[in-house]
Order: sequence, then structure tokens, then C-alpha cells
Amino acid sequence: MLQPKDVLHLLDTCSIAYEYVEHSAVRTCEEADKLDIGISGQAVKNIFLCDAKGLNPTLVVLKSEQRLDLRALSQTLGLKGLRFASPRRLMETLGVEPGAVSLLGLCNDVQRATQVVIAEEVWNGDRILCHPLVNTATLSIAVRDMARLLEHLGFTPILAANPAPTPDT
Repeated sequence: MLQPKDVLHLLDTCSIAYEYVEHSAVRTCEEADKLDIGISGQAVKNIFLCDAKGLNPTLVVLKSEQRLDLRALSQTLGLKGLRFASPRRLMETLGVEPGAVSLLGLCNDVQRATQVVIAEEVWNGDRILCHPLVNTATLSIAVRDMARLLEHLGFTPILAANPAPTPDT
């Protein structure tokens, strides 16, 4: 499994510019919102799921304030019983612990088994914030560069017009 420094090296190798900030550990979007990290980008919620049998890993990326309708997404993707994956499955697939999930975890998915679903509102933005495999640092990366990285890694995201129909209130 890659380590945070390996991810930074990969970004440098792929000529992907980023801003990097270290900070105290955060495990939720609410905790991250309380930090003033001084870099710009769309704050996102990264949700790692699997089906009822523990298969079909799926990474969903939404705006941080959105809620995910698991039932609706399950139907859209044709997966029965979509649910949160276990911390063990998360570590085995993306090499991260809960609270550190981000698109950069796909660097560790050597099987390229994870289906990636990204809200169009996120993908149509300018920059995205993500953890480099740990929840004690955040990177800001241009969305177009993230698209290049995902292509380099062999992932084609599914863009969803509305994977999270209900805003968090």
C-alpha cells in the first residue's frame, strides 16, 4: 500500500499541481468545516460502500453538505443492499482508515475494483479538497487534474446529476 509521501510523489510525477496543508486530525465533514486550512476548493464527503454481499466497492463523492440516499443509489447502480463498507474492507481496498477516505485512496486499489460515483456539482467545480491517505493533511487539486489522475490510475467516474437528493438540514 502506498503511503502519503508516495501519493505526493505520484502527483509530482504526473505533473499535477496541488496545495498541501497539515492540520489536526479530522474524521467528519463537520470537524473539517471547523478548521481554517487556508486553501480553496470544494469540501467533499467521501463515502465508501459495498453491496449486501460485501462486494462491488463503490466510492461516492458529494458536496460536504449533501446527504446520500443509499436506496436510490442502489437502484441507480443496480446493486442490491448498498451499505457502508467495513473498516477492514476500506483498508484492504483503499489503504485508508475511516475519516481519511478520498479519491486519492484509489491509488491503492490495485485491482481497480472500485466504482467511482461523483456528484456533477463537484466535478463541474474548479478545485477539490482531498486527504492524501491520512486525515491530518488536505490537498487542493484542480478538478481537471484530478480527472487526469483518475484516468492515469484506470478509473472512469460515473457522474451523477443527483446522487444525494436531500440537502442536509
